Amino acid sequence: QVQLVESGGGLVQAGGSLRLSCAADGVIFSSDPMGWYRQAPGKQRELVALISSDGTSYNSTNYADSVKGRFTISRPGARNSVSLQMSSLKPEDTAVYYCYTRNGWTAKDYWGQGTQVTVSS
Repeated sequence: QVQLVESGGGLVQAGGSLRLSCAADGVIFSSDPMGWYRQAPGKQRELVALISSDGTSYNSTNYADSVKGRFTISRPGARNSVSLQMSSLKPEDTAVYYCYTRNGWTAKDYWGQGTQVTVSS
């Protein structure tokens, strides 16, 4: 069983920056992808960014087109954590952001409780 705990959300003006962090309590393998999804009011949950390892380093990343060049995902230090550096934030980035991972053996998905990001215009 894996528990994911997010931190770092909040209110920021357009053009500002925020950093989200997620720590996993449980067994996470370096090959398991970790990342972030978001859900805005009235919309479906969507992928923001994912990061995984090719066995040597965490160099496989996948970003939504809407955040490319503005957001950077990383797995600093321990393999059971993931961060999302968000810059040049826009009002349309307003959403609840969820930390995510999938166990490579069982294919079970795990989600954090979510952290609110609000970008004012």
